[in-house]
Amino acid sequence: MSEQAKTLGRPAAGENDATGIILLVLITIFWGINWPAIKLSVNEVPVWAFRSICLLAGAGGLFTIASAARLKLGIPRADLKPLAIAALGNITGWHLFSALGVTLMQPGRASILAFTMPLWAAPIAAIWLREKIDGLRLIGLGVGMLGLAVLVVPDWGNLSAHPWGPIFMLLAAIAWAFGTVALKTHRYQMPTTSLVAWQMLLGGIPIFLGAVLFDHEFDPSAVSGIGWGAVAYAALIPMIFCHWAWFRVVAIYPAVVAAIGTLAIPVVGIISSAMITGDAVGWDEILSLSLVVLALFLVLVAPQLRARRA
Repeated sequence: MSEQAKTLGRPAAGENDATGIILLVLITIFWGINWPAIKLSVNEVPVWAFRSICLLAGAGGLFTIASAARLKLGIPRADLKPLAIAALGNITGWHLFSALGVTLMQPGRASILAFTMPLWAAPIAAIWLREKIDGLRLIGLGVGMLGLAVLVVPDWGNLSAHPWGPIFMLLAAIAWAFGTVALKTHRYQMPTTSLVAWQMLLGGIPIFLGAVLFDHEFDPSAVSGIGWGAVAYAALIPMIFCHWAWFRVVAIYPAVVAAIGTLAIPVVGIISSAMITGDAVGWDEILSLSLVVLALFLVLVAPQLRARRA
């Protein structure tokens, strides 16, 4: 078995759809719950310190998995520059902007804005990779923008006075989209698990420096048990388990099925935020979420379904 196959976790003999279904359900639940966990974390732990903890824990866990699987841990010279560029979007931009955004708005709403990432990836890929935007993706972009409008317009007065929460979340989504497209510009020689771990370390460098510069007076003893519990959850479950499980799902299922699975994550984010942090869920959140999920289906899933039929 190749290193890439081992990294992606190619299903062993006898592994069936039940394994993939269980993992997909766990990913959806754990990544969805991560939004209120981030909110509880950054209520007590400064953003730079919080994200540094998450990235160091995630990189350490993934390097441990790669080492246990006897995968190569080094970075081939040809991979270094494209890896650093991708990490700037996937790690530096995403982790910093999303944490800042959640401090300034409800985590359920933040999750909706975050998962507009594929809507921004389409035009970035069209410009950078010369990928064509077909009719379905164009309609999806329009539906997604309508979903954002439903979320923004009713609360325009408040957003005009306090706009930085949504701005940071949209910047996070755009940074994630940039990093995702950047990964497609190069054929990496290194195993995927090592690649993700190195992304966390390289992309985390500006965040680690920010923690030293801006959060050097942070007092860990002042954080409550609930706060540290939320930090531990965010640092360990989504950063390590969900990344590992995601590669297993991609190995078991076609990409179209894996893409469908991600559509439920903002739904769990809305529901778990209401349950954990007490955020109210109104008609605008429900309608916006529905439109964004429909847009993601049109951008991610429908073109692949059409291609499979053809």
